[in-house]
Amino acid sequence: MGGLAVLARQAGHKVTGCDANVYPPMSTQLEEQGITLIEGYGADQTALQPDLYVIGNVVSRGNPLMEEILNRGLPYTSGPQWIGEHILRERWVLAVAGTHGKTTTSSMLAWILEDAGYDPGFLIGGVPMNFGISARLAGKGGASSFFVIEADEYDTAFFDKRSKFVHYHARTAVLNNLEYDHADIFPDLAAIETQFHHLVRTVPGVGRLVVNAREPALQRVLARGCWSERELFGAGDGTGWTLVTHDDGSFDVALDGAALGTVRWSLGGEHNRLNALAAIAAARHVGVQPAQAIASLSRFESVKRRMEVRGTVNGVTVYDDFAHHPTAIATTVAGLRRQAGGARILAVLEPRSNTMKLGAMKDALPGSLADADLVYGYGAASGKDALGWSLAEALAPLGERASAFDDIDALVSAIARDARPGDLVLAMSNGGFGGVHQKLLDALARR
Repeated sequence: MGGLAVLARQAGHKVTGCDANVYPPMSTQLEEQGITLIEGYGADQTALQPDLYVIGNVVSRGNPLMEEILNRGLPYTSGPQWIGEHILRERWVLAVAGTHGKTTTSSMLAWILEDAGYDPGFLIGGVPMNFGISARLAGKGGASSFFVIEADEYDTAFFDKRSKFVHYHARTAVLNNLEYDHADIFPDLAAIETQFHHLVRTVPGVGRLVVNAREPALQRVLARGCWSERELFGAGDGTGWTLVTHDDGSFDVALDGAALGTVRWSLGGEHNRLNALAAIAAARHVGVQPAQAIASLSRFESVKRRMEVRGTVNGVTVYDDFAHHPTAIATTVAGLRRQAGGARILAVLEPRSNTMKLGAMKDALPGSLADADLVYGYGAASGKDALGWSLAEALAPLGERASAFDDIDALVSAIARDARPGDLVLAMSNGGFGGVHQKLLDALARR
């Protein structure tokens, strides 16, 4: 919603917004764009008399401002519907969907198009470091026909239970991966597959699907019907888009066995290599030659809160990462393990997503943290982010390696006490995590 506000501002509208809890980097971006932010959802905000209220999916019935809007019959729409009707309809939309990697792949794709001179617009759920902003209408060249969007399967709004991505008019659609998530709105994986097939149904015949060949769930989605071109990536039989990884982290790219070049970069992890393969394939659909895309990725600077180094104090490096699903946690920790070699990894986790708070994935946590040397879990004791289950019990299979806390200061003190020079502290959360990163750096500096 913050990125959508930026787009509306750039389109010439006067924009204000309200939320209960906004934290960097989005809060900083909004301030820089001249967008007024109001804390809370007071009904008195109707005094602003806007032409339209654009509602995000965090808003539910009982919200004071929403109730006032409904009672007075004021005009409102959802965020995805607004952007679909006012920004995307006349554009070539490149939509990136999947349980994991949407932000990183969208950032790679936007950067490839930018580096190739396409001046794309984009809306991404993070801040790509190559751009410094999460959304824009177009580049310096002005109007652009191309728009990259992170296509989320979460529901649109309390009054529209379709997935957000059905509103986006995708012409190029990346289906990155698919597994069970969002336990608060989806009963099982089959329900999410149905939503993905709704996305497939919206892609025109002249469009293209770029699909991860390693994902059985995506194969089931396509088996329900596909009316567009399709290209597979990541297959093990040499067909479609494939890669071969070298010891230094670089990797060769090929299409149907024909070598296209080598990506040389600093990012680690097989997940990032697959993200890159998908981005190269999607960019080719709009005319960017693979050699150009490969060269662009060598200048890709990743995304804030994706293995972002927040600082190093007394030999201890603190990382920030958005991982919150067990698969993403496992991938992130394993990637850092390959990078770290023999260095100790202190994994710090806040399981605050709706899925995690419901406990649907708690049994998978110990396995996802297996590559860490020490594990510190944090779960708020009360409030909207409180867990409905015992974090200490969930982490118990890790034995003495794991500790659970319900006080952020006690958590910070324990990590600062245990950390040694050369250690890597990896903080993972899909929220602000109580500013734990700076608190850790400050605590380490005081030792």
